[in-house]
Amino acid sequence: MLLVILGGGAYSLLSKRAPDDKPVSITPPLAPQPPVSQPEKAPTTVAPTAPATPAEKPTPPATSAPSKTDTQPFVGIDSGAIFAPDSFWYTPIPANAPLHPDSAHYVTEILRQKKAYYGTVSINTHSYSSPVFIATKDTPTVRVAFWDCQHKGHPDPNLEPQWSAVPIPAEAEQAEGTDAEMTIYQPSSDTLWEFWQARKVDGKWQACWGGRMQHVSKNPGYWEKYYGTTASGLPFLGGQITAEELQRGEIKHALGFSLVDAEDSKIFSWPANRSDGSNKKKEPYWICEGQRFRLDPSINVDALKMHPVGKVIAKAAQKYGFVVWDKAGALTLRAQNSKSYTRLGLPDPYAALFNKTPAYAILANFPWEKLQFLPKDYGKPDK
Repeated sequence: MLLVILGGGAYSLLSKRAPDDKPVSITPPLAPQPPVSQPEKAPTTVAPTAPATPAEKPTPPATSAPSKTDTQPFVGIDSGAIFAPDSFWYTPIPANAPLHPDSAHYVTEILRQKKAYYGTVSINTHSYSSPVFIATKDTPTVRVAFWDCQHKGHPDPNLEPQWSAVPIPAEAEQAEGTDAEMTIYQPSSDTLWEFWQARKVDGKWQACWGGRMQHVSKNPGYWEKYYGTTASGLPFLGGQITAEELQRGEIKHALGFSLVDAEDSKIFSWPANRSDGSNKKKEPYWICEGQRFRLDPSINVDALKMHPVGKVIAKAAQKYGFVVWDKAGALTLRAQNSKSYTRLGLPDPYAALFNKTPAYAILANFPWEKLQFLPKDYGKPDK
């Protein structure tokens, strides 16, 4: 295990590094409009739409997890302990949970999209996933300016105040790809910021969209109104997979899932509060954003011929399930962007964890035909 000291603190990291698995380059989106996830491996993408308004064994688990403090800039965060403890992100789905009456049709739709779009479900680790940078209580704040990448002609009057004083660490850098996502999380103030199409111009930060979430530890796990970066209003810190989770062999939260074809934007399921879906031909059984589904909990995952990392994901899919949170050019999951590590001068952890297996092959032999879809608005609290 490698123990790195930064700013007077320490945290554990992966101790081995395998040769980098370089992703296949992709064609950028046709227009820089919405917060839409894109795959790292797909050679083409889908034109986005605007937000609702405006293999071997993985490295052995670390012996200790980084603590949630502000005395050190740590990389790994416990994605199972960011939002309110009773958030849907962290709530296991009972084995006997009711299923959607059209569950079988939705499974067929997932299989159709998988076959139609590159024959795989990939994991974004280097682009079109958000790097997460942790701010301490002493991190200097900066103003993040709004830039009108969508040519709206005017800024959102409620967004600019959210970005008036953002504690962005010096090592912070947006993701590769045209979405250029970035997340800043400050435990001391219980606040996080998301940015879409973030960039630096003359040394000053700008972004096209995003938001600030206060009282994160009491938040149910979704953005208010139309703020945030994903098309559904679900934050990256809820559904991204971290290297630390893969290292310890357990993910304790639901997983964000991006579709290519999603039901019309007027139709979405809790916990989503908006959608960028489009179904102009009114195709039957298209899946809406916010829809939740899981892997059949009766399956023996350990008996599957899968990559060890894939098995970790499959077990989380059984216990916590997936939630549709975005559109992309292929079916994808997001892992915390490797820049969260490399910008601190650390190795890319996914190289060791994936052990020369391409990201698009990690979920090979996942039994997608054994998915189970939950009812629309499953888990929505009673008013």
